[in-house]
Amino acid sequence: MQAGKALGVAAVVAALALGGCSAIRENRGYIQDRTLVSAIQPGIDNERSVAATLGRPSFTSQFGEETWYYVSSTTGRRPFVRPTIREHSVLAVKFDAAGNVLSTEQSGLDRVVYLSPDGAATPTLGRERGFFEDLFGNIGQVGTPGAAGPGGPGV
Repeated sequence: MQAGKALGVAAVVAALALGGCSAIRENRGYIQDRTLVSAIQPGIDNERSVAATLGRPSFTSQFGEETWYYVSSTTGRRPFVRPTIREHSVLAVKFDAAGNVLSTEQSGLDRVVYLSPDGAATPTLGRERGFFEDLFGNIGQVGTPGAAGPGGPGV
């Protein structure tokens, strides 16, 4: 009887331990509905109808022809490990100058670019300043007589 209890307790502990090691799945960004995406028709829809059908985009283009982007990612991770992208989808809806849909384009994980930064510091132009120069460099520069600014000449 005692051995059966110990075996049962060990099974419960093992199940809890293995349950803690299972992967965590997270959906991030826009969750696409294939039916709604297929309802967007070039030449028929415009910005207002796309916004009513798909909602607000994740972001819009800043240059070139107006494009709305709907970005969706599904990540998975195990405890204490960095998340990895399992699925990735970008829907790009392009508009003409009048706001009518020109085209839609779907892309996936094959177009994702992984960047690795070069070290822990960002290189910049200019001269290197030391700690003490940063700390004491402005002494005598702020609030000197004749300096324009709040409380200075020309107020």
